[in-house]
Order: sequence, then structure tokens, then C-alpha cells
Amino acid sequence: MSPGIQCSLTALGILVEVDLAVGHLTRFEVERDGRRAAPFHRAPWANDPEPIDGTEGEPYLSHLSGDFFCAPFAAADVEAAPAHGWTASATWAPIAVRTLAEGGMSATFVLERRVMGARVLKELQLRDNHPFLYQRHVFEGGTGALPVAHHTMVRLPNAGQVSFSPKRWAETPAMPLESDPTRGRSILAYPARSSDLGRFPRADGGTADLRVYPIDESHEDFAMLLEAAGSELGWSAVVRTAERDMALVLKNPAQLPVTMLWYSNGGRTYAPWSGRHRGVLGIEDGCSWSLNGHAASIATNPLTEIGVPTSVSLDPAGRIEVRQIIGAIPTPPGWEAVHDLTMQTDALTITDASGHQISLPFDSRFLREVS
Repeated sequence: MSPGIQCSLTALGILVEVDLAVGHLTRFEVERDGRRAAPFHRAPWANDPEPIDGTEGEPYLSHLSGDFFCAPFAAADVEAAPAHGWTASATWAPIAVRTLAEGGMSATFVLERRVMGARVLKELQLRDNHPFLYQRHVFEGGTGALPVAHHTMVRLPNAGQVSFSPKRWAETPAMPLESDPTRGRSILAYPARSSDLGRFPRADGGTADLRVYPIDESHEDFAMLLEAAGSELGWSAVVRTAERDMALVLKNPAQLPVTMLWYSNGGRTYAPWSGRHRGVLGIEDGCSWSLNGHAASIATNPLTEIGVPTSVSLDPAGRIEVRQIIGAIPTPPGWEAVHDLTMQTDALTITDASGHQISLPFDSRFLREVS
């Protein structure tokens, strides 16, 4: 939905725009070695002058773009709000902009709604020559607990290779996203679990390889990946083969222990989707019990029973924060699927399946400071 309330942030080699009407990232571009990378998604109806059918009362859906912060993630069934919470559907007001001494800029915004009584701040930071956006969301005060997640979306009009930091397993929820064939189609088995991301059970008895995109045509699916125990850096990397670029999504697994995958590839026939929302992979790092919503995530559930947190607890007299980093780079000729990512103090090294490496400027302290 345009025009929205656009705010631009820039540093050497990177441009980010955020729609302050809802807090979604609407533009993310990196210039490196004379080439541009812009792999993140914006819904085909997001530029329509008026909300289209199917988005009434859900601003996050009419503006669906890039990445946004969900608090709570999924159903807001404890405190009244649209799905994914007011952080994804209400206005953010700018309160501070500063220039960084080392080069770059930081902007801070406040949500014009309270969440569980908390004041919520969004801080977006760009560093010169870093192909990353450093994101921090802060809850000041408030009571209770809630599931949180980022809702990053990568656009994949062509084939892509998807890689992850080590995971314990992938699992689907109890019910498919689309169970009524007159409205849509899901192809994975529900519920199902596999420790082999290359062989996830399908509803038809076959298997799907979650390390490639697409996994099928005209389908809508969801899977939750649980981070391996002891992991220092949680990461997802999507190599877009035809576009010759890569999207990167980085987290501290101690804070965001799950990565939820949303496969949206023309599998919904009803508005606003109408079969035209295609080639999208959501990579949603969170602290949540899958897509089961607020109430289920703050109750005892299968993840909390094995010691995995599924919500964050607000501090009535203090503040808590959630951090995440997204990035993008053009890939060199012959680059293959990502094999590994390693952090140094001021660099991130990416290694592909053939052993080729790229070293990028990176502030590892940003994630390490969160426990």
C-alpha cells in the first residue's frame, strides 16, 4: 500500500527504506564491486493506493514487505491486536537519528501502541561498507510474556539454494496452512518431523528437499527448524542463482532458537493472494512455538519441555531487547550453495560448497552481546 510513510537510511554501499505506517522494510539494496543485490520481497499489492480485498483490519498484510518484527508472532490471542501484533501493523514515529563515529547512521523509532503495557523501540543501524542492517527492538516495561520473531522474506522468482546453520530437526505444525482444496494447497506432511532437511516428508508419501527452492509449484507451506544445541551463530543463506546474489539472515540462537520457513508459491487462491503471491521464502527467526500463537507459546509446550524457550518475559521495571541482522551481497562467478559462516571480531567469512570464501566487514559484538 503506497505511499505509506517512507524513511530512508543510507551508509556507504547500502540503502534501506522503512514504511513507518507499519514498520516494514520496503527497500534493501547493497552495492558491492560495481553490482547491486536486492533479494528481499515486497507483495505485489503493497503499492496499491488502497487496501485490497482480504486485507481489511490487517495492515501488516496490505503493506507486506521485506522484513518486520512480530510481537506476538502469529495469533494475538492474549491481548487484542492483528496477527503478528501491533509491531507489524501500527505506526512508528522517529525519535532519534545519529551519525556513527566509525561511519554510517542509526535511527530509532517508537511504536505508537503499547504491547503488553510495554513501550517498544526499533533501532536500525547501518555501517559504512557493511552489507548488513543491524536491527534491535527494545521493550521498556510491560508485564507478561510473548513470542517474538522477525518476518524476513526473500524473493525467488527463479531457482535458489538454501543453507542453514546446524539444526536439530525440522517439523511442521498439526495442520497444513491450506487444507481446503477450494482455497489453496499444501504439499508437506502435517504433522511431521525430520532431522534430514534434504528429505522432509510430503503429504503424497514422497520427500521434499528444504535446501532448495522451489520445493513444488502452487503451494503454501510452513516448517519450523530448531537450532542445534550449543550453536553460537544461527544463520540462513539463500543463493539466488539467476540473480547472482545472496540473502543472509543472522541471529543469536540463545535468544531466537527457532527458524520458521514460510513457502508462499501461488498456493492460495483467495484474496489478497489470488494465486499471484509466488516465489517467496519467509525466513522467520523467533522465540515461539511454531505458528501456534501467543497463548500456546507462553504455556507449557513440547519445546519448553525440552528446555527451549518459546517466549520472552517483559520486565516491568526494566527493558529487554531482541537483535537480528539481515544482509545481502552479489555473488562471484561460480559461487555455489553456502557451506558455512564463521564470525571473527570484525568480519564474517562465508564458505561455499567448493571451498570458495568471501570475507565481509561485520560487527560480531552486536549478536554476542545478547544472551
